[in-house]
Amino acid sequence: MNEELDHEENESEDFEQVLRPKGFIDFQGQHKIVENLKVFIQAAREREDALDHVLLHGPPGLGKTTLSYIIANELDVNIFTTSGPVLDKPADLAGLLTNLDDRDVLFIDEIHRLNPIVEEYLYSAMEDYQIDIMIESGPNARSVQIKINPFTLIGATTRSGLLTAPLRARFGITSRLEYYKKPLLSEIINRSSSILDVSITKDSSLEIAGRSRGTPRIANALLRRVRDFAQVKGNGNIDQKITKYSLDALNVDENGLDEMDNRILSAIIDKFKGGPVGLTTISTAVGEQSGTIEEVYEPYLIQEGYLMRTSRGRQATDKAFLHLGRLKSPDQNSLF
Repeated sequence: MNEELDHEENESEDFEQVLRPKGFIDFQGQHKIVENLKVFIQAAREREDALDHVLLHGPPGLGKTTLSYIIANELDVNIFTTSGPVLDKPADLAGLLTNLDDRDVLFIDEIHRLNPIVEEYLYSAMEDYQIDIMIESGPNARSVQIKINPFTLIGATTRSGLLTAPLRARFGITSRLEYYKKPLLSEIINRSSSILDVSITKDSSLEIAGRSRGTPRIANALLRRVRDFAQVKGNGNIDQKITKYSLDALNVDENGLDEMDNRILSAIIDKFKGGPVGLTTISTAVGEQSGTIEEVYEPYLIQEGYLMRTSRGRQATDKAFLHLGRLKSPDQNSLF
């Protein structure tokens, strides 16, 4: 069983690597961010300096990791990747930093989860390109400064609000990635299908794009599943009929809401009269962790106008009632 899961995970990673754009020319969307990065990268290359440290934040699946690899490729330097929770001790960070060549890129995913002690060591590395390490302990303890090569730190986070002020202030370039519009997602799906050598109709790519929650990662994942259905249930080509059949089988509705989205809205409306209701109560009602609801499901529901955050809790909107085919009684959402 574990071998099957590992195989599926590796297959998913390979799939993402194949579809991941290698340069700005292939990267679609986030136009303003990309144009600004092109200027900063060109300026850094002309001066032969390390690029300023970059913070990329926004919802998951929008291309933060992809942009990091593209930045390294455009700078023509190496990239070393790690994540916040992995850097447990200052020695772990020191090992990474001392192995960086001049102007290399260090990418830290989930940087908001860095150990506070490790974060303190990162400050001097980012500002002065040196790290202070304590040798021995007690009366013999002494601090040794180690010079490191100028480098670029790229931090990625889905929760920029959890970053400490001193860390945030040390990033010279800060960019927030936004959700993608349907036509742009359709172009990404068309590009992915051509790389995978799968025939897809224009209507089908728009259908998948409309159910992808504005996220390229979800669009590519849905394309992969629809390709499976087309291979087994159809003739291998992706048309409108097989696309709708596949997405319905995957419980992804016309608005991109999956089973858990609909369960959250149903719980708020059916069990709590549309709200307002606390996040912990919703979590218990649908059997999902409150952190997952807040980070994964809630942002899209709020952005699309199905849910409101109020001081008293979460509240379903008129659009949510309409989506689920529920009638809103006069006393619902009323203060009295």
